[in-house]
Amino acid sequence: MNLLMVSGDASPTQGRRGAFLAMLEEFSQYWDRVDVIAPTASGAKPVEILGNVHFWPSQRERLSQIGHILSTGGRLARERHYALIASHDYGFFFNGIGSALLSRQTRIPYVSEIHHVEGHPRAATFGEALRRRVAEVYLRWARDRAIAFRVVNETELPELLIASGIRRAKIRVLHSLYLDFNVLRPAPTAAPREYDALFAGRLAPNKGLFLFVGALAQVRRKRGSVRAAIVGDGPLKGALLRRIESFGLNDAIVWPGWQATPDDLAELYRRSRCLVCASYSEGGPRVVVEALACGTPVISTPVGMAREIVRDGENGFLFDWSADELAGRLLQLLADEDLRCSLGAAGPESVARFEKKKVIREYAMAYQQLARRAA
Repeated sequence: MNLLMVSGDASPTQGRRGAFLAMLEEFSQYWDRVDVIAPTASGAKPVEILGNVHFWPSQRERLSQIGHILSTGGRLARERHYALIASHDYGFFFNGIGSALLSRQTRIPYVSEIHHVEGHPRAATFGEALRRRVAEVYLRWARDRAIAFRVVNETELPELLIASGIRRAKIRVLHSLYLDFNVLRPAPTAAPREYDALFAGRLAPNKGLFLFVGALAQVRRKRGSVRAAIVGDGPLKGALLRRIESFGLNDAIVWPGWQATPDDLAELYRRSRCLVCASYSEGGPRVVVEALACGTPVISTPVGMAREIVRDGENGFLFDWSADELAGRLLQLLADEDLRCSLGAAGPESVARFEKKKVIREYAMAYQQLARRAA
């Protein structure tokens, strides 16, 4: 079987390795050929990787992505038969619209993949609230055009799709958390915990960074000291630095910088007493699951998979977008080393079902089954 993917990730066309390419290394083994239609990116060019995966980036602006999908997808479909189109849909849903039109043009069935809806369950900005409304319009438009919808968590996204009129029978829960437990594992011996709290992720409004920093300020006032690490970059960095300075936390927060390999990030999890996820909306969040795999407790808002995986008092805590509540949980964890160790010890087992080969096989087999039914 051949598979046509419409992706938002052009990094392999730039010679960069990332999570998408790491997934394709395993996923591509289940297909004769995989063609990936990608958006424009600096320095991007068509590339063949892994022997049977071909990337086709756009050479035009993102606003022309629908045209790129139709022209490139149409050409590829004339050259060979594809069992399925898999479209990664987000933002203003150019991929999904283009894939639906390509499906009608070529009669190749398409699956709409919804990994994350900005502004759901909560919006951090007006722009995110707008994009959530766009998502709801797209889902209603696509509900009879796609043969199925892939979602990556079991509760949050299915609820949104059902509210948009999509039948439950069309929804496939296929996780996108592919964990390599040779890398993501607890330290073989008790490791020193250098940081009281760790944030890892893009510095963007939906990540709730001001909540995180506000909670750290409370912890410092009540405890006398706190030491945290922030790993990431993004558009919010300047505003975040000003907020940190206004709280007098410059000497309490360390910036370890870009972690070049998964091993480096895993080691950072193991050096932290807890990971904090303060996000308003997420698809994964991947860092929550990775930290648990490394034996690091998690304090998270109830977003995405965190709502299903983080169990209060067992492997971490959930909090309701409140800096006060987050500070209370941090203080509780920092005051009770036995509790922290107990929560950390429960982490790996709670995410064992996300072993990379197993999850990717389930993903591939589900798509092959959909293709056979649609044939």
